Amino acid sequence: MRAQLKIQQMAFMLMAITLFFVLVGLFVFAFKSAGTKEEAMLLEEENAMGYAEKLANSPEFSCGNSFGTGKMNCIDADKVMALRKNIGEFEELWGTGITNIKIIKIYPKEDAKECNEGNYPNCNEIILKESTEGFSTSNIVSLCRKESFEGEVYDKCEIARLLINYKDWRENG
Repeated sequence: MRAQLKIQQMAFMLMAITLFFVLVGLFVFAFKSAGTKEEAMLLEEENAMGYAEKLANSPEFSCGNSFGTGKMNCIDADKVMALRKNIGEFEELWGTGITNIKIIKIYPKEDAKECNEGNYPNCNEIILKESTEGFSTSNIVSLCRKESFEGEVYDKCEIARLLINYKDWRENG
């Protein structure tokens, strides 16, 4: 009888220790998975920022050498307006991941007016693709175009914000 009682005590102790370690393991797992989710969100945000920089420096957007020396994060407004007309042909350049591409002139400050062929360059918002889904990010860029004054052509550059939304590749199917 006494031996049976000792065996039962030992069994209960082993169960209690096992339960304790299972609870500790669950707590550690929950703590680690919360950190992983935050890391994944940060990586997606960095990915979106990389896409914004890549897009600003792509041949279809960048100023290249047309404004003197090659500039980083310089968008040729004339190119973008020409691209805007045939945006469907260029969809595969940035893939299905980018859901929103918008360039907003921030300096000099003007009232919000979407650009079209009729009011360009007297506008401040070029919309190439519009959506709100995905991770949103922006990049400050130079928005440059050629202008003429009294028969002389010069470069006019303004400060703009390139806004993009990047959809997570896992959502693309």
